Amino acid sequence: MNVLNVNAHLHTPYSFSAFNELTQALDMAVNDGVSVVGINDFYTTAGYEAWAAACKERHLYPLFNIEFISLNEADQKAGLRVNDPGNPGRTYLSGKGLTNPLNLPEPYASQLKAVREAANVQVEQMCAKLNTVLDSHNAGFQLDFNWIRDNLTKGSIRERHLAKALRIKVYETLGSDDAAIKACFEQLFGGKALKSALNDEAGVENEIRGNLLKAGGAAFVPEEATAFLPMEQVCRIIQAAGGIPTYPFLADDAKGGYTDFEGNLEQVAATLTERGFASVEFISTRNDLHLLEKYAVYLHEQGFVVTLGTEHNTPAMEPILLSARHGVPLTDTLKRINYEGACVIAAHQHVVAQGLPGYVDVDGRCDRSKRAEYIKLGDQLIKAVVETK
Repeated sequence: MNVLNVNAHLHTPYSFSAFNELTQALDMAVNDGVSVVGINDFYTTAGYEAWAAACKERHLYPLFNIEFISLNEADQKAGLRVNDPGNPGRTYLSGKGLTNPLNLPEPYASQLKAVREAANVQVEQMCAKLNTVLDSHNAGFQLDFNWIRDNLTKGSIRERHLAKALRIKVYETLGSDDAAIKACFEQLFGGKALKSALNDEAGVENEIRGNLLKAGGAAFVPEEATAFLPMEQVCRIIQAAGGIPTYPFLADDAKGGYTDFEGNLEQVAATLTERGFASVEFISTRNDLHLLEKYAVYLHEQGFVVTLGTEHNTPAMEPILLSARHGVPLTDTLKRINYEGACVIAAHQHVVAQGLPGYVDVDGRCDRSKRAEYIKLGDQLIKAVVETK
């Protein structure tokens, strides 16, 4: 099998991303030699139509995904950190291979809408609180939430949009007076000096977010309980949308450490299987190459569908072509595992579009013995698109 390059997890401006336009990601994919690309926005499928059309123009194969933040109450009560290192029980989940266009029945459509709206309300509250902070420091300007929504987003508003808007407003108000800009941020950060160079826009926005908008920051607003659906309910939404519930591994940190949930590889594989997951993913740029390969290979051998992506869910621009931490190229083994995972998702999308049960059906049932069959079909589907250039 000729293994193609895949990036199965990319955020777009329909949630928040490094890209100014959705097509920017796909143009970069073409330039980087990536043939299979998965849109993976938070709480929304609004970008699917544009993603499909732009992929078709470029002979790229599209995967249609979504991301949620869920809550496992048992893990929370046990103080177990899952894939959010700072919040026990909080669990990021992806859905892979949803139907396009989305055909989500009730009550799931309303549940998805309610979660998306709750996330927007929280950011609106943070914007109001941030304006109070600006007033207290006599900044001379405020942020307009409606302007942010209309000009910086596609409808889904994240705290990173607030950070971007504040950077833009400070730069706009203080012009080319670098000293005044630095002094403004130091004041807003409670006496903490800005570390990033002013031309490092991503760095500045990350500092704004870290100092003002995250827990402990002057403009932080905690999420309401309604912002997090139970993990099982999120899986049901994904299944009802025709997708495959997928567990995103945080995996090793810069010191080689793992969360409580992920530290024992054999145990986490068994637990995920017990919880009904047949698919996992990694954001490869977070992880050491050898530790990433250790986890990916083991999970693949246990029958999981394994995919990799870059996320691009921050202001920092990175290549679309996958690598491990510090830009270390992936091994051939990781490339093969990732491509085979993408083939399963591609085949699943195709089969479900015919009105048939996919690799994982709407009730969450999966026959892992069919993985090789789905890989073969997905390989044919993908190459029929990307090799017609």
